[in-house]
Amino acid sequence: MTEVKLSIGYDEFEEGQRICTEIEKLSSSSESSSLTSLIIGDWGQAYENGSEEVVEALVTHSASFPALRKLFIGEMSSEECEISWITQSDLSPLLPAFPELLSLTIQGGNELSLSELKHDKLEELIIISGGLGTTVLEHIATSQLPNLRKLELYLGVEDYGFDGSLADLLPLIEVGTFPKLTYLGLKNSQIQDEIAGALADAPILDQLDTLDLSLGTLSDEGAELLLASDRIKGLKALNLSHHYMSDEMINRWQKSGLPVDVSDKQESDDEEDWRYPSITE
Repeated sequence: MTEVKLSIGYDEFEEGQRICTEIEKLSSSSESSSLTSLIIGDWGQAYENGSEEVVEALVTHSASFPALRKLFIGEMSSEECEISWITQSDLSPLLPAFPELLSLTIQGGNELSLSELKHDKLEELIIISGGLGTTVLEHIATSQLPNLRKLELYLGVEDYGFDGSLADLLPLIEVGTFPKLTYLGLKNSQIQDEIAGALADAPILDQLDTLDLSLGTLSDEGAELLLASDRIKGLKALNLSHHYMSDEMINRWQKSGLPVDVSDKQESDDEEDWRYPSITE
């Protein structure tokens, strides 16, 4: 696999460098035709500039990247830009531009849109955010991704963009929405107990190998419902790491014989029971 990362630092952006120029240079290079993985980092002060230029440049030069299979838009450290500050845009034009794409990862949910989410071959969709809006959730639920195997959504918190409820997630777990799905991650959520309860006896579990409910606020309430589920026993992997379960509940999981990760226990505020997902700001 040939992989390239393009990014524009703060000083470079101030000096006039632009991500669209870097994409154009890459498109005319000798490695463009064999490039299989492209990572777009900071496109220049992403906390106030959206990713529109990235999308436009990639679509314009898409024919120069016939081997591209993996695309990551917004890979940047917290020093470059906090996740919840990353300003995205409508990324859906990328899908028809790259009909052979297998994996799309997006970091940052601010102003993100996937208005026409259609692709025959995409196998993996990952969105990392401090707060994912209901509009994006609706776009995913009504998408046409018949070959999707992995869906991983970092849902986040209300303060940073999550404006939904369990009802907005239920269409994602209906059987038939993603007929080939084997990995489902509804994680990093402030309503992790509710999600666990909805999934505990959901028919979609019968088609999954992996259920990922990590990085959120899971407590004994949601864990109890999962542990009582017969459908959970069919999973090859259950990720509950970064949780707020009691020692007693952790012990019950460890003795269950199930392939579960219950590492990284968190402590809530004893007085107010404040619990936080791993990634917010």
